[in-house]
Amino acid sequence: ETRPRLQGAKLTAWECVQEGIPVTVISDNMSAHCMQQGLIHAVVVGADRIASNGDTANKIGTYGLALIANAHQVPFYVAAPLSTIDFKLQTGAEIPIEERDSKELSQVGETRLCPDGVDFYNPAFDVTPAHLITGIITEKGVVPPGKLESLK
Repeated sequence: ETRPRLQGAKLTAWECVQEGIPVTVISDNMSAHCMQQGLIHAVVVGADRIASNGDTANKIGTYGLALIANAHQVPFYVAAPLSTIDFKLQTGAEIPIEERDSKELSQVGETRLCPDGVDFYNPAFDVTPAHLITGIITEKGVVPPGKLESLK
């Protein structure tokens, strides 16, 4: 579903339907349970930026999803256009991570969810290490994260 903006439920699901790809939307927190039950056979995520070594920045929670997939031997793919690969960056440690407005966590509409004095940390992205990625899907095909140089 991709909270808090629901890009997975709204955009990605729509794109899959348009392409005739079967899609089932689950909440972000159901992934581990579904993989444990054998209900997920592959994971495909997008990417906001990919370093030359294959480390990939994407919406927050992607790294955790990759760890869960790895624990359950579920293939984990990144689908992104070639323009997403930044060959100037050696690793994901060089990718700047945007922090989002704390109100995304602290309130719904005008209703505050937490008491005053509570701090919030709300990064928009995380970085998935290349060793957790099975392959990167581009318009030139699927390549292992360690072979991105072949796409130059």
